[in-house]
Parts: sequence; structure tokens; C-alpha cells
Amino acid sequence: MNDLRDLYQEVIFDHNRSPRNFGMLEHPTHQAHGVNPLCGDELTVSLVLDKGGVIEDLLFEGRGCAISTASASIMTEILKGLSVPEADRYFDAFHAMATGQTPSQTDLPALTKLEVLSGVRDYPARVKCATLAWHTVRAALHNVSASVTTE
Repeated sequence: MNDLRDLYQEVIFDHNRSPRNFGMLEHPTHQAHGVNPLCGDELTVSLVLDKGGVIEDLLFEGRGCAISTASASIMTEILKGLSVPEADRYFDAFHAMATGQTPSQTDLPALTKLEVLSGVRDYPARVKCATLAWHTVRAALHNVSASVTTE
């Protein structure tokens, strides 16, 4: 069990040190801003949806703790190439895992890459760090204009 925890921590630290898909798109079709006032995490998600509603490109920019940054980094890798409904299913599955709840849907995707963040469910304040990017990308995908907050 300790080896698995060490591996998970190393994956989180790797994504924090070298976040994937970090930056802002020049001409996004969708964008949203999110804030976690509890710990100061703040990020902006920019993305391009093609005419068929598929995420063609997805970047994030901001500052936050290791969990927040790693979650955003892994999220961008997973969601590129998915449709909005597929991205919504990932949101539901990840949110259920992070909060320790049973998913309400039965056709949810496997969260293999995201399991490194499963330990946050034992630390309620860290759940907000892990889910901030997900709430923000969901707001972007559904054209929610208000800034996303975890409070």
C-alpha cells in the first residue's frame, strides 16, 4: 500500500512540476475562470470545440497547489478529443471518486489516470483543490459566464 501511495505522490509531483497543456489558447471558442478561495488556487481554462462538439484543444493557466495543478494537467490530457457529453461523464465519474460518493450513472468511464487523486476524498479541503479545474472546464463547455468558485 505504501508503494502505491508513493507512486501516486510521484505522479502528482510530476504533473505539478511539469504541467501538461499549460498556457492560454490565442483563439479559444470557450473559456472559464475558477477560484478556490480556501487555499488560493486560481486557474483559467481555454478550449476549442470543433463544429461537431469535440474538444479539439484544451489548455489551462494559473497558480495553485500541487493537487490542483496535477488535476488540471491530467484533466487536459484526458478530455482532448472527447465530445461534450463524454467530458460531462468524466466530470461526474471524477467528482464521485473525489468526494467518495457512489456515481449516479452506470455508464461512467474508467478513471485509471485520475486514480492518483483518489486519496483527496479523505481530506475535504483537498477535494476542492482536485475538482476546481473540472468545475471550471465544465463551466467553459456549457458557456457559464460567471467565475467558478469552490465555495
